[in-house]
Amino acid sequence: MTKKMKIELREEYCVGCGLCEVYCRVAHSQSRDIIKTFKKERWTVEPRVSLVIEKPLSFPLQCQHCEDAPCVKACITGAMYKNELELTLCDEDKCVGCFTCIMECPFGAIKIKENNPSLPLKCDFCFEADEPFCVLHCPNGALTLKEKIIENVDESLNDSITQVKTEEVDTDE
Repeated sequence: MTKKMKIELREEYCVGCGLCEVYCRVAHSQSRDIIKTFKKERWTVEPRVSLVIEKPLSFPLQCQHCEDAPCVKACITGAMYKNELELTLCDEDKCVGCFTCIMECPFGAIKIKENNPSLPLKCDFCFEADEPFCVLHCPNGALTLKEKIIENVDESLNDSITQVKTEEVDTDE
């Protein structure tokens, strides 16, 4: 059995408050404190999620960590890669700034870092935390964490035959 986490957007609950961007910035700051982040670190820390407001809709735009990620396939140096949790990440030391990942992303979720314009910037699922900060701090529950469980139907059959279940993970604990 394999578990994979996904951030699911329920756009009908998004009011465009921007807290996903605020807490993404906090999650990637040195202090991990909202006041210190905005008073002392604001210009060195960029959010990896972008709030899109197109009235009447608003939604956070972030990496979907595609199973067959086009950005990973397109990366000429191997800087874009999948980790053991199947998250799509960027090794900044390997990146040469060609931006093929940006051109190949079907969601437009990879952007150029403002404070280092030779590197891409994308959601990393707050992989060092227990839960992505955007999900944890979304006041209306527009962002939820879903767990995709893939179970083998029969071990004697080909490994490619699987049964997939999707369940909502309770993040209110």
